[in-house]
Amino acid sequence: MGTLAKVAGGVLAITFLTFVAFFGRLPALRHTPIAWLHRAIWVHIPNGVLALDRVLTGGRIISSGGAFGHYVWYGRHPTVLIFYILLLSVGEFLYLPGAWPRMSRSHQVAGAVAVVLPYVFLYLAAFGDPGVITPETHARYMSLYPYDFTIFHPGQECRTCRLLKPPRSKHCAVCKRCVARLDHHCVFINNCVGYGNQHWFLLLLLSTAVLTTYGGALGLGLVAETARTRSSLFSLWKHPKQPWHHYFVLLTYGIQADVGVGSVTLLAVMTSPLVWGLLGYHVYLIYCGTTTNESMKWQDWQAEMDDGFAFRRRLPIPRKRHPRFEAAWTRWPVEPAQMLVRTEDGQPPTDTAPPGEGPWERVWHLRDVENIYDIGFRDNLVDILVPGYSFRAEQPQSQSDLERGKGKRPKKSKR
Repeated sequence: MGTLAKVAGGVLAITFLTFVAFFGRLPALRHTPIAWLHRAIWVHIPNGVLALDRVLTGGRIISSGGAFGHYVWYGRHPTVLIFYILLLSVGEFLYLPGAWPRMSRSHQVAGAVAVVLPYVFLYLAAFGDPGVITPETHARYMSLYPYDFTIFHPGQECRTCRLLKPPRSKHCAVCKRCVARLDHHCVFINNCVGYGNQHWFLLLLLSTAVLTTYGGALGLGLVAETARTRSSLFSLWKHPKQPWHHYFVLLTYGIQADVGVGSVTLLAVMTSPLVWGLLGYHVYLIYCGTTTNESMKWQDWQAEMDDGFAFRRRLPIPRKRHPRFEAAWTRWPVEPAQMLVRTEDGQPPTDTAPPGEGPWERVWHLRDVENIYDIGFRDNLVDILVPGYSFRAEQPQSQSDLERGKGKRPKKSKR
């Protein structure tokens, strides 16, 4: 039982720390113990070690380690991608020899599909074009979405790429390039997740989650089957008449009878919630019509609103586009009906020039601001899964269609 407890504890600790490392900075987890632990691990403890190193070596050790750590986490290299592939392949190498002969034909077919699909989607996500913006593709990406005049404004130029930033795009500091509808840079695929490959990334998460869940459930069944050779009373849900110490002895026997199957089963059971959680978070972002990058910007706006420094006013519909900074037409069914600005002194802006019109109104809550990129969960999902899908004809039918997207607007904000 001691060895089993150590293995389970180590896997659980690694899983939890991975969760904290990747999710601790999310806006939804601010002011929670996860965020505090993330800050302790990545800010307070390193600062303490840095102060000690300055006293002992003048900061040389931390300087060298920091450069290496920055390269590992923020450099574009395949280290984590290779680790992920090894995690899958080595786990399957340990698991399948003991499990495959004991599986039924239907489980063998389903298992083969579950094993192959993550590799397929990993290849497509890692080596596909995430939506890199170049002079040749710039016009296309400018026509995908309109500027919302809230978190994306026309006329802004990328200082590195020297191109106008299309709506919803961002320059990736790791890849050193602008990407259309950039969600984030993923170290597990060594690539950005953007307009061109986000659907493959979601399918990668889904297939990996299914694989770990299926492998864990199948492995637990095989462990229980082995344990029942010693006691017919054993089941994964402890029998009321069975003492706890007897239950754990049999469970340990079932795991150690085939270490490959048992250890990989434990790993799959403990990591599966992490993968499902990541997938669930991205589905939630799709439901809200936003991205990881944009969710950070919305939280920045909420901070401005809390301070009373955010103001809005309406935009005319239809609105004359600036031919130099905006596409003449976009495939998106909704046009912005307002613009949002911040001031330094908390007083309404004195600027009354276009594109806005009418008086400025102070904004206190995100729910009072329309997110034009949220057109309902179904259409948001279509936008992700079917790149290039056009939500409207070349010419809108009416002013109402422009403003409300032909009835596809949700009734209220979900932020």
